[in-house]
Amino acid sequence: MRFSTFFCLALLIAVVISALAVVHGRHQHRQLFVELSELEKQRDELNIEFGRLQLEQATWADPNRIEQIARGPLGMKYPEATDLRVVTP
Repeated sequence: MRFSTFFCLALLIAVVISALAVVHGRHQHRQLFVELSELEKQRDELNIEFGRLQLEQATWADPNRIEQIARGPLGMKYPEATDLRVVTP
C-alpha cells in the first residue's frame, strides 16, 4: 500500500511538472511570436524606406538632371575641339 501511494504521488508530481512545462513553453512561444511579428513589421518598413531611397538616388543621379545643373547654375559647357589636348605616355 505504501508503494502505491508513493507511486501515485510521484505520478501526480510528474503530471504537475509536465503541465507547468507546457504552460511555460506556450508562454515562451507566444512571446517569441510577438517579437517575430514586430521584427517582420520593422523589416517591411525598412524595405519600404530602402525603396524610397533607391528612387530618390535614381532621381538625383539622372544624367539629364546633372547636365541641367552643370549647364545652368554651374555654367559648365563641353570643351571646344581647340581646347582638347591629347596626352601620350
